[in-house]
Amino acid sequence: MRQIPLVPVLLGALAIAAYAQEPDSSVSRQAPVFRSSTSLVALNVSVTDGRQFVSNLRRDDFAVFEDGVQQEVRFFEAREVPLDLVLLIDTSSSMRHRMPDVHTAAINFVNTLREQDRGAIVTFASSVQVAQALTSDKAALHAAIQRTEGDGGTALHNALYIALRQFAAGTSGKESEEVRRQVFAVLSDGHDTTSLLSFDDVLEEARRSRATIYTITLRSEYAPHTAELARLASRAEFAMRRLAQETGGQAFVAAHERELRHIYDGIAAELSSQYAVGYAPSNTRADGLLRRILVRVISRPELRTRARTGYVAEGSRLVGATRSGGD
Repeated sequence: MRQIPLVPVLLGALAIAAYAQEPDSSVSRQAPVFRSSTSLVALNVSVTDGRQFVSNLRRDDFAVFEDGVQQEVRFFEAREVPLDLVLLIDTSSSMRHRMPDVHTAAINFVNTLREQDRGAIVTFASSVQVAQALTSDKAALHAAIQRTEGDGGTALHNALYIALRQFAAGTSGKESEEVRRQVFAVLSDGHDTTSLLSFDDVLEEARRSRATIYTITLRSEYAPHTAELARLASRAEFAMRRLAQETGGQAFVAAHERELRHIYDGIAAELSSQYAVGYAPSNTRADGLLRRILVRVISRPELRTRARTGYVAEGSRLVGATRSGGD
């Protein structure tokens, strides 16, 4: 797939389609604070025993490796780190008759947010719209979801790229004292049809962010009637799986929209039991190369972990970079 250069003119054209708002200032500011002069790589880590999530572990239970070298864990928190949840909802014409179930499932999902959490809604069809910027106001999130209607094509790549640029920390190099988990949940019912950007563009941007991405592919009710359509559907599902795997999320496939509430409930359960882990890389070279990450529970090696598999080392653009003054 040919990549399109990400020139400012193109980014400007994409931004015109997005209605951006300022984040809600009413959200509670009780997030854990890490004070250091060192940039951190921030990870959302899920741990399971094969049946359920394990949520009673401590800092010393974990070991983090970057390119095979063990790193010093500088920040650790269980459950208390606030969440920024960005819901991306496909509103293309093929979703029109599915929107009532989509609305119900999405509203139930945002209802799982805690007082210190924030949510945002991004919709996409032929164009992309930030229907609601980050806010702790659940009524505003409900209203943004209920306004969605199905019409147009599917600009999935554009939507993911815009959302990552708009919301994901780690891409701007801005300094922040506050440690917040960043999670994207994207729902789409088909392959991309109208984007200017490729999947490779999206994957590269995701590697520069600290967002964990969960993907939900809602399969068509009708079997593809040509080999080409079947190939496109298979390639789209593979891309969604890869995006989730690289960022530490999960990829889901739903045969019917009635399954969405169960899937969102599963994601919410995982988010409520995640660990926030941060380390300062021992390799400080800003060489633009992909660094591979491995997280293990050394005290209980039978447990399974899931976190992002790597990041791009670009100096102040270190994934999840968190800086502040003080001790």
